[in-house]
Amino acid sequence: MAQPLTLDAVAPSDRSPAVAGVMNHARPFETIRMPVDRYARPLVVTLIVWFGASLAFAQEAAPAAVVPPEVVTRVDAVLAPDALSAGTDVEVIVTITVDGEGNVSDARVTQSGGQEADAASLAAIQQWRFRPATQNGHPVASRINVPFSFRGPPADSNAAVDLSVPAQAAVPAQAAVPTPLVEEAIEVTVVGERELRSDDRAASDFHVRREILQAAPRQEGAEVLRSAPGLYIGRGEGAAVAHSYMLRGFDAEHGQDIEFRVGGLPINQPSQIHGQGYADLGFLIGDVVNELHVTEGVYDPRQGDFAVAGSINIDLGVDQSQRGLRWKSGVGAFGAERHQLIWAPVDGERETFGAVQYSQTDGFGDNRAGEAGSAVVQARLGEGAWRYRVLGVMHAARADLAGVVRADDVEDGSVCFTCVYPFATARAQNALAQRAILGFFIDYRGARGDNAELGAWVGYDNFRIQQNSTGFIQTSRTLASTFGRGDLIEQSNRTSSLGLQGRYRSASYRPTQEVHGTVEFGVAGRMDAIEQGQNLLDASARNQTWDRRVDASVRGLDLGFWGDLDWSFTRYVKARAGIRADVLAYDIDDRLGNFAPLARNQDTYIVGYRRSALGTAWGPRTSLELLPLSFMSIRAAYGEGYRSPQARMLDDGEDAPFTKVRSADVGVRFDWGDALQLTVGGYYTQLSDDVAFDAAEGRLERIGGTQRLGAVVHAQSKPWSWLIAALSVTLVDASLTESPPASVEEPQPPFVQGQSLPFVPPVVVRADVGVNHVLLREAGPWTLTGRAGSGLSFLSSRPLPYGQAADPFALLDLSAGLAWGPLDVGLEIYNVLDSQYAALAYSFASSWEPEAPRSRVPMLHTAAGSPRAWMVTLGVSL
Repeated sequence: MAQPLTLDAVAPSDRSPAVAGVMNHARPFETIRMPVDRYARPLVVTLIVWFGASLAFAQEAAPAAVVPPEVVTRVDAVLAPDALSAGTDVEVIVTITVDGEGNVSDARVTQSGGQEADAASLAAIQQWRFRPATQNGHPVASRINVPFSFRGPPADSNAAVDLSVPAQAAVPAQAAVPTPLVEEAIEVTVVGERELRSDDRAASDFHVRREILQAAPRQEGAEVLRSAPGLYIGRGEGAAVAHSYMLRGFDAEHGQDIEFRVGGLPINQPSQIHGQGYADLGFLIGDVVNELHVTEGVYDPRQGDFAVAGSINIDLGVDQSQRGLRWKSGVGAFGAERHQLIWAPVDGERETFGAVQYSQTDGFGDNRAGEAGSAVVQARLGEGAWRYRVLGVMHAARADLAGVVRADDVEDGSVCFTCVYPFATARAQNALAQRAILGFFIDYRGARGDNAELGAWVGYDNFRIQQNSTGFIQTSRTLASTFGRGDLIEQSNRTSSLGLQGRYRSASYRPTQEVHGTVEFGVAGRMDAIEQGQNLLDASARNQTWDRRVDASVRGLDLGFWGDLDWSFTRYVKARAGIRADVLAYDIDDRLGNFAPLARNQDTYIVGYRRSALGTAWGPRTSLELLPLSFMSIRAAYGEGYRSPQARMLDDGEDAPFTKVRSADVGVRFDWGDALQLTVGGYYTQLSDDVAFDAAEGRLERIGGTQRLGAVVHAQSKPWSWLIAALSVTLVDASLTESPPASVEEPQPPFVQGQSLPFVPPVVVRADVGVNHVLLREAGPWTLTGRAGSGLSFLSSRPLPYGQAADPFALLDLSAGLAWGPLDVGLEIYNVLDSQYAALAYSFASSWEPEAPRSRVPMLHTAAGSPRAWMVTLGVSL
């Protein structure tokens, strides 16, 4: 009989929870060209790797790869306040067996802490759920020692007893041992530590874990965000342009209303010429996204600029069950290719990995070819109280753009839905994106539970786009009587950034028997050097510049401070209260400012407008949580946030006019473990000044104050270890609370008080279902596992300016695959129903007849979304 495996425990102070814890219409198919050479190359490479891997894994003398169980659901043990006397600490060790399905069986106390402590520990552990341990890919039973530590009140205090601190898994992932039978158990020890501060503030705080993110197929890594309740993400402008985001009543365009962070690195770019808060997540590699923490609203003092609709923190890591060297290649419709390599040391920590990815496509319809490459590398270093993390990102992409087409031109057959206009000024549309970010973080965890974080990061971004939305209506400001050369707008933006951040959270204070909590103080700052320009190009004459609109430099600084209290008043009431203040300063050199119109050519000065501005923004962030039942919490929250201004819009000495955000949220959450987690809530958000897309200038412009009133329902269930499902429904009524003033350029503004906000779908639905089950436990040398997944997104009709509306649409994606030991094959089908839908829809004036008079009649314009597409993937793990 094989000897049981015992893996050494790691002391709680040696690893942080982030490392130690595991909780923690279109072109028909017959017209699609599939060049043999393009598909043969990746297939041959993958098959060679497969063959080599098969030989390596077939060696009987190879060491057994042991992956310990991972905690999926954890429940704390609770003692009565008078169960322990002052100054008394006890520890209970419960030995359990985790079977091949991840369920707890045969729980028994192997180190007693007394009758009451033993009973509390056994009651809690029976509710835990795990991912089962595996050995050589086989699920195996495992014996686990779980310590529960109970601490009595200090000897000099009348304080109440702390809750127990159940542990998290922190074990090496591989060891060389004789291969046991599947029925035998391996022994591991589970240890860990407790988080002092909950990131959940309101009913609209959601943690979307890896199981949900990997349930449905994704055409690209950033589409994992579709599983966030109320969020829709789509591509309307090609792989080199940031996605379009919509979140609970906000058309966030390219990121203006959502604060994005990836592994602690801020993604939004202030004062970017193509969109304030521009956030390009094209570099994301979906297989290394561990979890999404979605905060819908602004209730946490850590939330900064652009947290208008909310914040999304994207945690990166690779689970123990997926560590090693993995290669995956895919080929698909419209000449698509995707190649990915992920390296994660088997005995390393979850946060340590390297990943690279390359993708390309011929694109559906006309002028949509593109390619992109990304690299994401992260390492967790150090032990003890001080630990370190390094994260680097590099990304480049280029894509041709089809732009938008008028709906009336599609209807009369002048141009097809997925085509591009037959003019050089339309076919010259394209974009380029380059980005590099490097961050270094230091984590501290004191022996008393106090903790801190220090971080520094640097970034560089280069973006250039040529885009024509309006055809032939622009007139030059600098060349007399010059027009009709095509409205091909060139925008360029280069940003160099430096950021610092730090925070400290105290150990728990306990001033009275029923009250305890912590205090946190923090600071975050960034400085950006921005160079930007905007011109009109003549694509028929080697992109000659025939008008200049923007040539500017911006130096911006954002310095934020916050304080936060996180306190409990008995075990039934929790309150969090904080405040945040930000100081923003700008230095602008607008080299085309004070432009002299042609009618004033007698003016004698050099064009330019240099100016500076500084402003402050502050607001409270509060929340209250009631826990009347062990499975139920009632939450209410209120917060005030801000969005920074577009720097070039500021006047000299202006008190920077921040967009003020007021957000309120109330709801109830039910948690019955894996069986069902349900959230029902309502929210209200008010903005002092909103923005919307202006096609004539290709950027966002002010439209006035707005408000949103809505509700959200989110449910997640894992009734069996092999099935997981999630569903969210978000409803919103978004309206304009004031009208923008008329101007010479817009004598009849497209927005009026009381109208529904443009581009905002009143209903957003998302459903994810994933199945992963063992089909044959002894299929030759390895286990054969099957998987299937589906993702459904629905957007209701979106109102547009001037009384127009975009049609509703639903997108259904399906996938299926087989894993046999180190080998994996999969099929993904996107937009299974082949819906013809508008990824982007606008209403504005345009003219695509070069000799026709300039039109001022607004018309519906659309950018086509992808029709049905597919991808076959082949992968190997070493």
